[in-house]
Amino acid sequence: MQKFSPTQLFDGQQFINNPVVHVENGVVTAIETNQNSSSATQLNGLLAPGFIDTQVNGGGGLLFNNAPELTTLIAMSYAHSQFGSTAIIPTLITDDIQVMLKAADSVSQAIAQSVPGILGIHFEGPHLSQPKKGVHPAQYIREISAAEWSIFERQDLGIKMITLAPEQVSSESITRLKTLGWIVCLGHSNASFQETQTAIAAGASGFTHLFNAMSALTSREPGMVGAALVEDEAYCGIIIDHHHVHPAVVNMAYRLKTAEKLVLVTDAMALIGSEQTKFELFGEKITLQQDKLTISTGQLAGSHLSMQQAVKNCVQDLKLPLNDVLKMASLTPAQWLKKAPELGCIKVGSKANWVLLDDNLTVCETWLNGCRRSKAFNRY
Repeated sequence: MQKFSPTQLFDGQQFINNPVVHVENGVVTAIETNQNSSSATQLNGLLAPGFIDTQVNGGGGLLFNNAPELTTLIAMSYAHSQFGSTAIIPTLITDDIQVMLKAADSVSQAIAQSVPGILGIHFEGPHLSQPKKGVHPAQYIREISAAEWSIFERQDLGIKMITLAPEQVSSESITRLKTLGWIVCLGHSNASFQETQTAIAAGASGFTHLFNAMSALTSREPGMVGAALVEDEAYCGIIIDHHHVHPAVVNMAYRLKTAEKLVLVTDAMALIGSEQTKFELFGEKITLQQDKLTISTGQLAGSHLSMQQAVKNCVQDLKLPLNDVLKMASLTPAQWLKKAPELGCIKVGSKANWVLLDDNLTVCETWLNGCRRSKAFNRY
């Protein structure tokens, strides 16, 4: 049995001072308060649930689309774990069917081998809207065919998430995806308010990078943004890197969606956790300038954001309450993925996946299943 005694603990809902947390076989078995334990490992800082990122395109210098392999998944998970992410959903953007198949096979391997931090797969596309494609390659945007359904019917992929444009995918197909166990997100779409509501009624439960690459809120047509903001049960991923969404708009979304439905995501590309400053995506050079990724035209191409920085941006710049921000980084995504309280909490029965933060909210240590980050990845 292991014992840990942090200065302060955030259990997913509340702060607790000077607890003693007991861990056996990577699971929390007890939390004592007002106790002193000389045998416990002393942790100087705030112990919080590990961050959960539902939209991760790459890391450690590798992009999942460019190398849809098991080694890429390991590198991505390891890179993001240094910034507090103890669980990620590798994301493949719009691509050829053969790349989708390879990505699915690699995630299946990772799940079978219990690669730390890999929860499943997120297909962002290819069933999107051309006018809202962003940097997704136009030549691969398409309707769902039998080849895609053969992937969507698989049951060996862990948590399964897909982003689609409802004007390109029928309600019947959305319902079928939900029945097959997919979390259906709406995005990269020019759908009307009514089309979006119809998709939600059919089974969609979330929105991908709220405000970005979706029909805007206007006075006479609320668009997809309006539907996302007024749908109480819908979860909304949001990229808070100060490039994708204006701070005032973030605050509006926070007030309307609350920390119960707003989910911090990175949309991180290849360069997180590496010293590289450029990479290629479908033959286009993506360049990092300070903390911003763009193509030659200046258009945003994903982000160079870590969950650590997203949390800092929310608390230090936007002045959002720390408890709500930590919830948006852990418990709320866990609830969306139906993985709470196994993940997103530090409570009896939860996995010992957590992060130690200093007063500046910088990650000091990350644990996965009760093991410090480096030890957790030893066999990989």
